[in-house]
This record gives sequence, structure tokens and C-alpha cells, in this order.
Amino acid sequence: MTKFCQGPLCHTYMTQDRKRGMKGDKYFQTRIVGKYGYGENHFCTQSCWSDWWAKHGTRAIDHFGRLHEPIRLAPENAWIKDYDYAYINNDGVYTHHFTNKLTNERIPLTEAQYNDNDYTLERARAAA
Repeated sequence: MTKFCQGPLCHTYMTQDRKRGMKGDKYFQTRIVGKYGYGENHFCTQSCWSDWWAKHGTRAIDHFGRLHEPIRLAPENAWIKDYDYAYINNDGVYTHHFTNKLTNERIPLTEAQYNDNDYTLERARAAA
């Protein structure tokens, strides 16, 4: 299925790959989104993505929910799986851990635990 760029002005950008038609009946048309699609592969360029946002952004935010208060990241929900990389004796060495981005507290992990999407902070705390 062909996926066309959703940029409302895409057809107005006069590039050679948008030009179509026979001599005397030329026109520009919307591009097909290529392998480097932007905005989750809905736009052919960042300009087209920006054009869409300029036209529809406010309505989209109002529709899906506008923030009326700041979102806060507190120590209890600032944990992420993270890793450090060190280059030692011509070898790359990874150390994996849960890190609290506010308190800098760390809980060590094995590589398998790091790669396991079901391995949670609660399990790591219980094991420590």
C-alpha cells in the first residue's frame, strides 16, 4: 500500500521528484513517504511534518489532552535501566544497573536482567 506524505503543503514544494505529467501538462504532487519518513513515517520531510503541526497542532493537543499542571518526576518514579561503558585493555566493558536519575542511587544488574523487559525494580530490590 502506497503511503503518501500527510504534509498539507507537500505538493507545493517544487522539487523534481514531485513533478509529474507529460510536456505541456505538468503538475506537482504529494510525495510518497520514503524509508526516512518523519513523524512515525507519516511525512516525507521535517518541513512537511512542521507544516502539519502548524496547521493541526493546537487542535490535536486540545483533542488529546492539554496539560494544565506540570508533570513532576519524584525520586520514587525516577528509576531507569541504564548502563555504563568502559574501554579497558582494548575491550569494551558494560556495567548494567537501575539508576535513580534524581538521587543517583544504583542497583547493580546482570546483562540478562538488563535485557529482560519483565525484570522490574521491585525484583532487583528484593534480590539486593
